[in-house]
Amino acid sequence: MTDLDPYAYVEDRSPGTGRLRPRAAFATDLPAIALDGDWRFRLASGLDDLTGDLAAPEFDDSAWDLLAVPSCWQMTGLPGEPHYGAPAYTNILYPFPVDPPRVPRQNPTGEYRREFDVPDGFPASAAVLRFEGVDSAFAVWLNGIRLGDGKGSRLTTEFDASTALRPGRNVLAVRVHQWSSGSYLEDQDMWWLSGIFRSVSVAARGVEDFFVHAAYDHTTGQGTLAVDVTTPTPVTLSVPELGISGVDPAGPHLIDGIEPWSDEQPRLYAGELLSETGERIPLRIGFRTVAVVDGVLTANGSPISLRGVNRHEWHPLTGRTLTEDTMLTDVLLMKRHNINAVRTSHYPPDHRFLDLCDEHGLWVFCEGDLETHGFEPGGWRRNPSDDPAWREAYLDRTERLVERDKNHPSVVVWSLGNESGTGANLAASAARIRQRDNSRPIHYEGDWASCAYVDLYSRMYIGVDELAAVGRGQEAPTADPADDAHRRALPAVLCEYGHAMGTGPGGLSEYQQVIEAHPRLAGGFIWEWIDHGIARLTGQEEPRTFYAYGGDFGEEVHDGNFVADGLLFPDRTPSPGLVDYKKVIEPVRIRIDPAARQIDVRNLHHVRDSGYLDFRWTVEDGGEPMGCGILTVPVTAPGGTATVAWPADVTDALDAARKNDSGHEVWLSVTAVLAADESWAEAGHEIAWGQGLVMAPAAAPVPFAPAPAITRDGYIALGPARFDARTGMLTRLGDLELEGPRLDIWRAPLDNDLLSAFGSPQADAWFAAGLHRMRHDVLSVEPDVSGLTVIARLAAAGSSSGLGVVYHWTACDTSHADQARLRLETVVTPDGPWPVPLPRLGVAMSLPGTDAEVEWFGPGPGEAYRDSRAAARVGRHRSTVSAMQTPQVRPQENGNRHQVRHARITTPDGTLLITGDPVIDLTVRPWSTEALTAATHQHDLVRDGSLHLHLDHAHHGLGSAACGPGPSAPDVLAAVTTAFGVEFGSSR
Repeated sequence: MTDLDPYAYVEDRSPGTGRLRPRAAFATDLPAIALDGDWRFRLASGLDDLTGDLAAPEFDDSAWDLLAVPSCWQMTGLPGEPHYGAPAYTNILYPFPVDPPRVPRQNPTGEYRREFDVPDGFPASAAVLRFEGVDSAFAVWLNGIRLGDGKGSRLTTEFDASTALRPGRNVLAVRVHQWSSGSYLEDQDMWWLSGIFRSVSVAARGVEDFFVHAAYDHTTGQGTLAVDVTTPTPVTLSVPELGISGVDPAGPHLIDGIEPWSDEQPRLYAGELLSETGERIPLRIGFRTVAVVDGVLTANGSPISLRGVNRHEWHPLTGRTLTEDTMLTDVLLMKRHNINAVRTSHYPPDHRFLDLCDEHGLWVFCEGDLETHGFEPGGWRRNPSDDPAWREAYLDRTERLVERDKNHPSVVVWSLGNESGTGANLAASAARIRQRDNSRPIHYEGDWASCAYVDLYSRMYIGVDELAAVGRGQEAPTADPADDAHRRALPAVLCEYGHAMGTGPGGLSEYQQVIEAHPRLAGGFIWEWIDHGIARLTGQEEPRTFYAYGGDFGEEVHDGNFVADGLLFPDRTPSPGLVDYKKVIEPVRIRIDPAARQIDVRNLHHVRDSGYLDFRWTVEDGGEPMGCGILTVPVTAPGGTATVAWPADVTDALDAARKNDSGHEVWLSVTAVLAADESWAEAGHEIAWGQGLVMAPAAAPVPFAPAPAITRDGYIALGPARFDARTGMLTRLGDLELEGPRLDIWRAPLDNDLLSAFGSPQADAWFAAGLHRMRHDVLSVEPDVSGLTVIARLAAAGSSSGLGVVYHWTACDTSHADQARLRLETVVTPDGPWPVPLPRLGVAMSLPGTDAEVEWFGPGPGEAYRDSRAAARVGRHRSTVSAMQTPQVRPQENGNRHQVRHARITTPDGTLLITGDPVIDLTVRPWSTEALTAATHQHDLVRDGSLHLHLDHAHHGLGSAACGPGPSAPDVLAAVTTAFGVEFGSSR
């Protein structure tokens, strides 16, 4: 910056001026003045529209707006209309021309002013002004004195306030620019938002910094504690629980009998630093050692497996500004869903989140505030990662990452950033970390081809076959043979996989099986934790809330709903994908072996035995409880397995089920629940479960005397049913009006169908084949004494390929309506070449109504598909049609209940009974597939007065193709000759 160009800092590659050296985030009893609250605010359109005397203490800002700090200014006014600009979403592309370090002159700039009082006695001579997070570049004046400027949006910046701060009235002025040279380093697949979005304070500064080194030796149980303190005055260390009192912090202090910190048992020791001046700094010390041993990632001497998620900071009303309660909600939800690790994608989080990870137990990959993905479309030309002019900015971001978060035991890996190509600046950043902290491995996925400067072989979105090869150490060699041996000696981690966009992800069980089979594989992180939907109101007379995504704010370039790819919906409701993931990664595996009449309990924990769990059993006959009780399981060491013979009370319950002779399936279920309260869940919280089919229903055929199909005036009567004489479609069953069923192969495309990271999206081929516009042509309707046969063909205009379909209807000949059964056997035969898989294969029908009670026996209670069904347990489940809909941010196929044996759908007009032969997939909706396909947001879905039923033989798998592999081969639904059956009944 020069006097000739006072705004040069905006485009200067320098990380800032006037800033203090970075240091750890820590609490102290020295006084501080919180500056959060309402600030005066004005949004300037650019550098030509700035307030000249912004910094003058006497400037009259009374006409300016009030804006909350912290906040993102584009989120102000939501869920109504944004007051200051609008959010914009891109995944990769920069929303401005790529011409580093230059940014548009029309650069929205927030001008902030805040008056505050400094009480008498406040130690102004040692005061700092602290900003926890400002996006993107900012300059600061205190009482008219310029303190400096800074970049690094999600990093803490401190300025020396001692010469400008005064007792009584003070005026703080801050100018925040939406775009800066720093924006080129912050292209992190999220909404572009601006402002002072984390807290601001003035704090007295005594002890400048400290670094807690707390190592654990698993062979001796001994801890080593040393605290490096940067301070002008002497400091002593006390940890009463360890018998340490008033000693030199530097030590090192050797302590026997230490309980180490881990995700499973996050043991923290309370300590304190006491300065000679009287300053007290509380410590929470966790002893742990992270190391790579023989190519395996270990903590405290034991291999660890990361059951993780990538977490952006997000709230649908406040953007990246989060309260501590919201952060706690995230941590508790993670722990309650068996998640044990977080990658802070792609920047350091609010430091309070790491405090919560320390307390409740989560491994953390703490990631730098760095991503330059927008250079990839241009072949990485001018990418800052290998440009010496950007070296200072890279090293500054790295140092601020490490210094702020170095004292957190939960932080076990430093991550340089994400998707920034490769280059000397990244290598220098890794070297700088090793100079400062060699106790943690270094991660960066972008270096996977050589792993020259990292300690973990990291990949994203590879398929299970390639993952298995990596696990065996059989991945393709590096380009440089010198790097090959180094990379093969590294643990491997999936820094992103299982892209949780829309319905899905599918295939998580396959990944987990491979991870658990190979010690080299340290696990991975699902992308990602939460949908970044923004709460909006429709413009209707009675507004409805919906969640906006890319393009909903008129962005010039955007990536649509790719920003909605989380395991949580925007309101933090768990999605079916999160429920499935919890089951897939459960740390205790329960296997029931009916033939051996025993239960195996395998403990997958790395340090915790199974003694913290209670085990409970339940026997159900057709979903009806026949007995339950406590199962005594020997305490099982980490990695061990206990085998328990069925106790007498389980046998008694099964004997009762046999005597009951209901003809239904009898299942034994065992659950593992918390025996006592934990910090993150109460006693009784379920950790794991297993089921075993003990008795299958009798296979004896039910007598079925066929009734004749009789042609009447315009319709065909068959038992309790009526059919249209021309189309052969069912129109009535008993007192129920129906329409259909007819062959159905279309589903409202998933995000995983519409997008593809590898090749063309699956939906492109489906649309090209006309699967969304198939015509159902009836060729013949043939009633006879044994039933009704309808022959039809399903094909699209312009296509010579089709599906021949034969519907054969039979009914039992009985005078009792409540015993009346109607059976449909459907045979589908491909006609012509079918180069594409089918989205689904089944029959669709409808009946009048806007909602209904649904009861079914089979897996549940939530949705499940062929490659996402781990969390569905067999039993009798009840719901409503409304509750069975999954509210994806962008509507798509959802709500399927997998392998249903039988179901009852009860409307005011009567009850429809459905029985699979032996199973069907059941979906019931208050809107059609066509409406679901056309909808772009939830408020587009309007009930049409009918309930739409889908009775499917099979679905094409979900996969993770939006940013990963599609369904694996067994889950691809090929067009082959297929027969399936279903029975119907009705009652009042």
